[in-house]
Amino acid sequence: MSVVALSPDQAQSPTRHELPYAPPCNVSLPEMCSRLFASLPRSDQRRKGMEYIRGLLEVRGRKSIRNIAALVGGQATEQSLHHFISDSSWEWGPVRRALAWYTVSVAPPQAWVVRPMVIPKAGRHSVGVERRFFPEHGQMLNAQQAVGVWAVGEEASVPVNWRLQLSPAWLAEDRRRRASIPDDASAETLGECSLRAYLETAAWRMPSRPLVMDARGGDITSTVSQLLGRGTQMMLRVDDSLRLSVRDPALKGFDTTPRPVHQIMSASRGLQRPVVWPGDGAGAVRCSGLVTAVRVALPAAAGRRAGRGAGDLLLLGLGNNDRRRPREVWLTDLTSVPPAFLMRLRGMISRVDQDLAHGADQVGIRDFAGRSYRGWHRHVTLASAAHVLAALGDTDDAELGYAS
Repeated sequence: MSVVALSPDQAQSPTRHELPYAPPCNVSLPEMCSRLFASLPRSDQRRKGMEYIRGLLEVRGRKSIRNIAALVGGQATEQSLHHFISDSSWEWGPVRRALAWYTVSVAPPQAWVVRPMVIPKAGRHSVGVERRFFPEHGQMLNAQQAVGVWAVGEEASVPVNWRLQLSPAWLAEDRRRRASIPDDASAETLGECSLRAYLETAAWRMPSRPLVMDARGGDITSTVSQLLGRGTQMMLRVDDSLRLSVRDPALKGFDTTPRPVHQIMSASRGLQRPVVWPGDGAGAVRCSGLVTAVRVALPAAAGRRAGRGAGDLLLLGLGNNDRRRPREVWLTDLTSVPPAFLMRLRGMISRVDQDLAHGADQVGIRDFAGRSYRGWHRHVTLASAAHVLAALGDTDDAELGYAS
């Protein structure tokens, strides 16, 4: 058997590695805004920020500036709010940092989840929009793509930072100028965008929690190396084609030659063990599956020493109870925790997807209709704050005016 214990008893009783419990909390709009907008120098900016968040919470249907203005003050307010979002001078970075720290204080996270968000668009002028194939949707879409960093806690998952993916075409001088893209913005792949979004958030000195991310399609070796270099605990979904070096004594006949993940998993079928873990959320049923765990290393680290030690990673294959090839493969540096804990971390991606659809979308996270880079970032910042209030505040959907 592998050096990593996979017994059902361990899986059901992860005593030392249980996710910390966060007590229920009540969040009020004025109290939250007083902390979020402390960096805004003018009282009228702070007032407009709170009005915009209130509109995102209470307007039915599309959360456009026009609809928000109709709720809070009429035509003059529409012009004022448009300027506040698209043309004003306030910086969204300090507001997001304050939102992240506020979220941590009222609902301590158990993990940070980095997740892409696709925003379909009808035209081609919204900043960052491209026509491309999205594997998760199985079709070509004309859309923006952004990456969110979510704080996932016991009560809810909430976004605290965003990064908009830009292609080289958007950095041409004319398009950059028309969309007000700053000089320091650069073209990025989705993998690069995801990693930089997380590193930017971590630079705010957030509490150390595992990073959970689907890293398929990117430069996984580079991503893992950078995260290991800064001491980040990670749980990453990876491609079958990723090449790793086996360092597990349970697999005989393997030298340090890097091999693709699918080959390692095929040779490890005898290591499959049943694991049971708690489902996510109150009243959730327990989940189960066959988990294969193999100790591995990145190719660059494989020759440093044999066996267990610095640089060890754990390759996890999750399959159904029919013992076929794993349907998901994950890579983690959490080599000494029970597999039930790792499976619970894995499930947090689905938790974020659900909260995006049923929470963040309800407060208009994808509803910005403007074309500017700055306007998009300010809108998603305030929509994230509205999501925090909706998820953690002492209010219900009826009071917020959510459309059914």
